[in-house]
Amino acid sequence: MEEAARRRAGCEVEDDQAPSAGCTEEDHRAENGGHYSARADEGIVTLGWFTRNRFFPLREGSTWKEETAAIRKIEIEKDFLAPLGELPLAQVDRVLLQTQLNDLAKKLSQARVQHARFYMKAIFEEAIDQGFVEKNPARKLVLPKQLRATDKTTLTWNQLRLVLALVPLRDRILLTLDMTETFRPSELFALRWGDFDMDSRTLTVRRIAFRGKLRDFGKTRMSLRTVHVPQGLANDLWLWKQECPDVSADAFIFPNSRKRNGATKNGFIRTDNYRARVLKKLGEELGLKKLNFQVLRRTIATLAQTKGSVKDVQGVLGHSKPDITANVYMQQIESGVRQTLEAIYSELVAKPGVAAVA
Repeated sequence: MEEAARRRAGCEVEDDQAPSAGCTEEDHRAENGGHYSARADEGIVTLGWFTRNRFFPLREGSTWKEETAAIRKIEIEKDFLAPLGELPLAQVDRVLLQTQLNDLAKKLSQARVQHARFYMKAIFEEAIDQGFVEKNPARKLVLPKQLRATDKTTLTWNQLRLVLALVPLRDRILLTLDMTETFRPSELFALRWGDFDMDSRTLTVRRIAFRGKLRDFGKTRMSLRTVHVPQGLANDLWLWKQECPDVSADAFIFPNSRKRNGATKNGFIRTDNYRARVLKKLGEELGLKKLNFQVLRRTIATLAQTKGSVKDVQGVLGHSKPDITANVYMQQIESGVRQTLEAIYSELVAKPGVAAVA
């Protein structure tokens, strides 16, 4: 009981993982095996110590994959551990957290601010569960009204055709495949010839290429999948295969052409390299606001609204949940809105008992 009381008060914690009060007066805020200890002259549990030693390990072992963990930890460190991490848990109140959230809203994207609020709440919920605090000061945090708009750039069918018209054969096939199947770049660049079945006209995603490494798991449970390839695109892939120097089953369909920055010749293409070397230049040449793989996925998700149902588009994008497809990727098409409004009006003014002409 006394131990729990000391934890709730933000005082000394004596277990072998928490800060020790029996150290010297020196500041031992040094990295220890990838984790940080609290200031020894305080002997208290800080927001930073708890997050790094008690919150991160739980997320890394359950809900966060390796790449997600790396990104989230960097965001959390920058967004609120840097300014507030040295404060004892018991001294972090709602006003401090709301002020920090308001400051973040002035310089970061809407999604980043939403992530910050979510993890502020989650960290203190975990602190309650572990007996370090009694209340969650982040529970009633509100998102600032003046948030930077999330980028929702989409292109038109004609702009997509212009992109394809300006690139050489390899890139035309690569980008057509990406636009058609809406592969994530990590899925696209990891494709091998053994994944392509010309007879059944299918491609199977068996792995992803992420930050210079191949992995046998994807971003979501739907990432590793077999997709249909339209006849014309399958023919183009077959023709491209005749030009590739290595067409063995383990060879990449779109290999890296040269050794650079540690990359192996005929290995897989790095996403950041292709984005800067090909997509950015194409976007500038065509006068597009933005051109990257995210824009292409969002564009296809939006334009495909008129080609199939939300569930169909979800399958194309490889999303595990349809609400991600509908709420994040699909954007409103003005012509479709006008057509819907006209149809609603036609129904309203039609004579009773007579269906309006579509």
